[in-house]
Amino acid sequence: MRLGQIKLNGAPTAAIFENEPPSAPRLARPIPGHTMLDLLRRAEREETPLSELAAQLASRRAEEAAPLLPIHPPEVWGCGCTYQTSAAFRDAEHGTREGMYAHVYRAPRPEIFFKGTARVCVGAGQAIGIRPDSLFTAPEPELAVVLGSRGRIAGFTLANDVSAWDIERENALYLPQSKIYNGCCALGPVLIPAGELPDVYQLEMTCTITRQGKELFWGRISTSKLNRRLETLIEYLTRANPVPCGTVLMTGTGIIVPSDAATALAPGDVVTICVPEIGELTNPAALAE
Repeated sequence: MRLGQIKLNGAPTAAIFENEPPSAPRLARPIPGHTMLDLLRRAEREETPLSELAAQLASRRAEEAAPLLPIHPPEVWGCGCTYQTSAAFRDAEHGTREGMYAHVYRAPRPEIFFKGTARVCVGAGQAIGIRPDSLFTAPEPELAVVLGSRGRIAGFTLANDVSAWDIERENALYLPQSKIYNGCCALGPVLIPAGELPDVYQLEMTCTITRQGKELFWGRISTSKLNRRLETLIEYLTRANPVPCGTVLMTGTGIIVPSDAATALAPGDVVTICVPEIGELTNPAALAE
């Protein structure tokens, strides 16, 4: 089942999407009176599987609708150095002879950082942000976990952890400024309920950047290369930190854009992240305000 949100009577409303991208038009059955966050909370309160509750409450009539941000998360968290390619790249970028990022990749404790709230998130088709004080902002394609209360996995979606790499490169203590600003996080296009993906560690992910209709970059990774179990990331996130229902945890990137001026995101570039089992998350880039 593909869940998400559409605009109904001017408000974000939970819905079941009936057809898969790139099918057009998109057909959705709204779940009136519920946002996706409302639906998650109700499923937990009534101890009903999310997909079962959605099927019970959804309209029987499908209508054309564009997917919005699939959930307005109260919190978004990110993980770093969960793929070897990312750890090696960051050590090279920072010139860390001691291999600080490689150490984090191997260490029991993962890197987890706060990414923001729904305020900085955009959905499919909306513009991701390029920091105006950055010379190299880049996409970071990731599998994201949507959490219920007590750290339970409620579902999965795609994420773009857009980051101003040059700001972090200048000083690792600038990480929050590299990571948190308007349009720094894209989520979507839909949410797949937990248990409905055949194997979360065997997903093939691609990322494409196009500029003026021409391919600028293409990369690929399998989640089989993920060096952390999802349960481990969640357990560390929730230690003395009980995150609210609807929190999104991004699990790290293994697709690295070459760090040169030619591939820095520019206004008008289009980033597409694809996992066939989830869909395509496509966003244009624009200067953040």
